[in-house]
Amino acid sequence: MTALPMTALQTSFQITLAPLSIEQVHEKAAHPGNGAVVVMSGTVRDNTAGRPVDYLEYQAYEPMALKVFADIAQHIRSRWPDSNSVVIHHRVGKLRVGEISVLVAVGMPHRAEAFAACQWAIDTLKHNAPIWKKEHWRDGSSEWVSIGACEVAQPETPPL
Repeated sequence: MTALPMTALQTSFQITLAPLSIEQVHEKAAHPGNGAVVVMSGTVRDNTAGRPVDYLEYQAYEPMALKVFADIAQHIRSRWPDSNSVVIHHRVGKLRVGEISVLVAVGMPHRAEAFAACQWAIDTLKHNAPIWKKEHWRDGSSEWVSIGACEVAQPETPPL
């Protein structure tokens, strides 16, 4: 059996003040070789550890964050050689409860690998990307935290 040549990995990385679109990210991950596109949507929830949240404020060191996104895609390609697309978009600025803060999409021929790669990507992003959020609670207080300090399972493989 002859192996098919590896196609170029489609990627899209973005840090933006604008609202994120699941449809746009899914479209950017589309590839004729995909049997699965897994999209992870991170949204602002109404509480942190039971404490009511009013809104979040995100900041990022964009040049380094975009490099981390590219490193994640490169690692996905080396670990899952059949991967066809990796899309990572993160929003910065003030986000209200229910708004999307991050979208990660991974396209592959098979769903199991797409799910695994997408989970690895978001877990690694949360540990490695220079992105911070300030939680603003309904009582008027607030606090900056690294997104890596948020609840997240340790990635299965060592971070990049």
